[in-house]
Amino acid sequence: MVKEMRSEYSSSNPFSSPSSFHKHNHVFVKFAVSLLLVGLAFLLFFSDSIRYISVLEPLPPPVETEQESEETETPVSSFLAQTPSSLPPIDFPATNITQESENVKCDIFTGGWVPDPSGPRYTNESCPEIESHQNCMKNGRPDSAYFYWRWNPRDCELPKFNAHRFLALMRNKSWAFIGDSISRNHVQSLLCLLSQVEQAVEVYHDKEYRSKRWLFPSHNFTLSVIWTPFLVEAAIFEDMNGVSTSEIQLYLDKLDKTWTDQYNNLDYVVISGGKWFLKTAIYHENNTVSGCHNCPGKNLTEVGLEHAYRNVLRLVFNFIKGSDHKASVFFRTTTPDHFENGEWFSGGYCNRTVPFKEGEVDMRDVDTMMRNIELEEFEKASANGPEEGARLTLLDTTHLSLLRPDGHPGPYRQFQPFAKDQNAKVQTDCLHWCLPGPIDSWNDLVMELLINGKIYQ
Repeated sequence: MVKEMRSEYSSSNPFSSPSSFHKHNHVFVKFAVSLLLVGLAFLLFFSDSIRYISVLEPLPPPVETEQESEETETPVSSFLAQTPSSLPPIDFPATNITQESENVKCDIFTGGWVPDPSGPRYTNESCPEIESHQNCMKNGRPDSAYFYWRWNPRDCELPKFNAHRFLALMRNKSWAFIGDSISRNHVQSLLCLLSQVEQAVEVYHDKEYRSKRWLFPSHNFTLSVIWTPFLVEAAIFEDMNGVSTSEIQLYLDKLDKTWTDQYNNLDYVVISGGKWFLKTAIYHENNTVSGCHNCPGKNLTEVGLEHAYRNVLRLVFNFIKGSDHKASVFFRTTTPDHFENGEWFSGGYCNRTVPFKEGEVDMRDVDTMMRNIELEEFEKASANGPEEGARLTLLDTTHLSLLRPDGHPGPYRQFQPFAKDQNAKVQTDCLHWCLPGPIDSWNDLVMELLINGKIYQ
């Protein structure tokens, strides 16, 4: 190679001399060529090192232009105006959750609420299925910041509910929400999200409009809410406002046929227990009175709601697992309320306007107890996997709901409660959820579990 370079150098040099001059410069040429080769080698090594270092160094963050900053700001309230304005509007992607690492299993139920300038996905005008006591916008709630938050799991991103994809997956299917009024609240949220694609047609309701069924004609998709607050048989003596004339008679060993008789016709189920077990009740087992909860003066054994709730959940899970019908079942955990300085019947209220941050609030002992029972019984029921029966999936909405004291109707469960008297005493609702509101995020979770449920088992 040195010879080639010498030859090329000699023949191409316009100032080449006769042979005597070439002879005298032979040593000089060799020295120059050697020096050139060393320089080339050094240059190649140095440039390669630069490339290697540049791979290790992160690229500088993109500079946000003034125009981009102005476009992303959404001045929905003085509170949101103080939050970072660089959040982009959220799309409705049909993609999977992005996890930080393939080796990290994301817990979609652990995280926090973050500002979401894109706001609600529907309004009380675009969704006709909102019941009056959840219609906080129509009833005159003055603030709106509770619209502008989204649930953000700690280790991954949660896509928002995709109505188009959900209805496509549900073609020729049936789905039911089984439980109490919180389940009805949940199904209303789902109806509102789906109404942006197709309007449902109500095809059934019971006498009190507590159980309902809707049909999405274009997809032949049936959606139901089945009202059964205890999931087992119960004789209930209270009106729609919660005023009771006698103790509830609760049959802990007999499932409510209101839902079990329909179970074989359902492809998907969201089932839950909850707050009704806190009520005064007389317990029946094996065709006899076995005790009670909160019944002083009845000369009955105080059994406690822990016994009742555990027995009922065990009965429910055994039925689902033992059924020949293989439905997909989501079990939703208990929902904490946010009454402060009293209960619903004793002047309690909920007037907060922003979510709690992690560590700012603790769950009440009774909610902790109920959730622990739920997790224990769910774990036992799902221990042997789906081969025993239906696929059981946990929908743990307790923690994320605990952090949203701002999302309830409060006094605005009724129309314009302070129109005539600013100091009027009205019944407040710190258990159910405004629509639109935080409960819409429950359906984000349902959608993710429906599509990617296997990675969370």
